[in-house]
This record gives sequence, structure tokens and C-alpha cells, in this order.
Amino acid sequence: MTPSRGGEHAERFTLLRPLLFTIAYEILGSATEADDVLQDSYLRWAAVDLSGVRDTKSYLAQLVTRQALNALRAGARRREEYVGPWLPEPLLLDDQDPSADVVLAESVSIAMLVLLETLSPDERAVFVLREVFGFDYREIAEAVGKPAPTVRQVAHRAREHVRARRKGGGAAKMSIDPERNAEVTAQFLATAVSGDVESLMAMLAPDATWTADSGGKVSAARRPVVGAARVARAIVGLMRKTQEMWAALRVEMVTCNSAPAVLVYDDEHLEMAITVEIVDEKITNFYVMRNPDKLTTLAAARDISRG
Repeated sequence: MTPSRGGEHAERFTLLRPLLFTIAYEILGSATEADDVLQDSYLRWAAVDLSGVRDTKSYLAQLVTRQALNALRAGARRREEYVGPWLPEPLLLDDQDPSADVVLAESVSIAMLVLLETLSPDERAVFVLREVFGFDYREIAEAVGKPAPTVRQVAHRAREHVRARRKGGGAAKMSIDPERNAEVTAQFLATAVSGDVESLMAMLAPDATWTADSGGKVSAARRPVVGAARVARAIVGLMRKTQEMWAALRVEMVTCNSAPAVLVYDDEHLEMAITVEIVDEKITNFYVMRNPDKLTTLAAARDISRG
């Protein structure tokens, strides 16, 4: 039986949704905004005459990229006025989670998404489409509305920028052993609860960094805390404070953005998500999400996976 026109639109879009979501998420750094882009893109796709579409994957990737770029540019002023450090919205990975089939690689680590924030919107889109998903320059040119030769130059510039930042310490190659990473994170958590600053320092890289995103809506450090000693003291202080403030303190270990993460609850309310970056068995970065607006999707996804 041949699917109806509307049914065929839905079928094609659903098949490619994980890829399309990941493209939008990497460009925007927000799962919530990526979902909005996909909804808007589907409405546009539903009106397309399929007889004129030769390559559905390319067509939809271009459509989603254009919508994501529009959203990124529209939110540029919001990001400029953001209070404190801006971090990407953490994305839960769980076997039972709807996002589990997303093609997530190192490129969707918090470290890489933070690095991508230093690119212009066009550079970010071109880098994601070319370096992560391997689209050709002609397809990317259609997506960003620039000639293919220009896209090649943008791709080269973005690639060099990312490479230089990596050499300078940004988005270093992380450990890819999930079990060992989980062990290190569990050990960190136990040590932090014990309040042993010296033992905690031994687990941290010398230039370990604690970056918290609160958006000015809750209490958090407005600037990154850098250095093993300072970070260790800050963590022990935070643990004492949370234990005093939250009588029903509860923690869970999960995976966010292909890295270990610790979710901290007060009773059933998710108060923060801490994503841990580990290199050579030393913790190099803590990415701490405190902004309640950026925890909503994560909390809902966690409820679904547990329930």
C-alpha cells in the first residue's frame, strides 16, 4: 500500500530525525531550541512537493541548518547579554531515552560545543556539516546560502580555529573508556562528600576548571574557577553548603554528552547537572548547569528513562 502524501512526509522525516536533531543541537547548543527548529522545519517540509526532492537527507539537512542558523542569529543578543558563563544545554543519553539514537560523537561533548561557541554562525554550521557529517561543499553551500568556493574557505578557517584551540588546551582528547570514566567520577563524588581537599586535588589536572552556568537566576560562580587547589576547595565548600541547604539531597550518575555526569536533586527537583571531562584519568573540567531553564529538558528526559 502506497503511503499518503502526508504519511510519506512524516515517514521520511522520522527516519532522519536523529541526524536532523543532532545537526540543530550542534549548531545551537540547546536541545530545547533544536526541538523547536525541528518542529518548524517539519511544517515547512510538509508543504514540499516530494516529486521535486532528489535527495531527502540532503534536502532536510539543508532545511534544518537554515532554520537553526536563523534561530542562532535571532538569539545572538540574548547570548551577548547573558549573565555569567554560557554553557550548552546538557543532553541525557540513556538506553530508554528518546535521544538515545542520536548520532553523538566527540563533536557533541560539552567541551566541543563550548569551543564551537567561539565560531561565527556560518563557521559553526559549515564545520558541523563538513567535519562531523561529511556533507559535500555543494550541499553545504545550499544550506548556508553562500557559493561553494566561499564555503571551502569558511570550512578551512573554522577547521584551523578548532585545531588551534585544541592545541591550546580547548576540547582536548577525552578518555573514551566509559566504565573507567564512571569509576573516576564515582571516586570523585565520594571524595567530595568526605571533604578531603588533598585527596580531591590528586584527582584533578593542575589546570582543572570549574565553569558554572546560572544565567543569573540562581547562585553560582560568575567566573570560571581555575587550578586544582581552588577547584577542590570550591567543590568541598559547595558540598557542605548543599548538604546544609537541601535536607533531601540526592545524587545520580548518568551520561550526558558522551561523558559522565552527576545530577544533584533536592528531593525530586533537579538543582544542577555536573558534566565531568576526564583526560588521562585526571578530571580537567567540570561543566556545571545551574540555570533552571536549561535543566527542564534534562529533568523530563530523566523522568521518562526512570519511569
